Amino acid sequence: MEMIHRDNGEEGAFVMKDGASTTGEITYFWTDDDRIAIDHTGVRRQYEGHGLGKKLVDAVVGFAREKKIGIVPLCPFARALFDKDPSYGDVRSE
Repeated sequence: MEMIHRDNGEEGAFVMKDGASTTGEITYFWTDDDRIAIDHTGVRRQYEGHGLGKKLVDAVVGFAREKKIGIVPLCPFARALFDKDPSYGDVRSE
């Protein structure tokens, strides 16, 4: 599987692909210069239950750590992971 990141300075996404097929996607938007908000995480039905959603959240968290920015987890899936995993605390911003 391949992870593709795109960001236009206003919004961005990490897209997971299996060949030509998109298997999952997480989207975010910039709230200011040092914070993004995750607004959607989705995984195609046939790929559910394989940990792809967490890999997508981890990709955004890695991006935030690299850029030294915070994340507001608006998406219910991302929020649940942030609530459950204290290791995301360094990038969580509300």
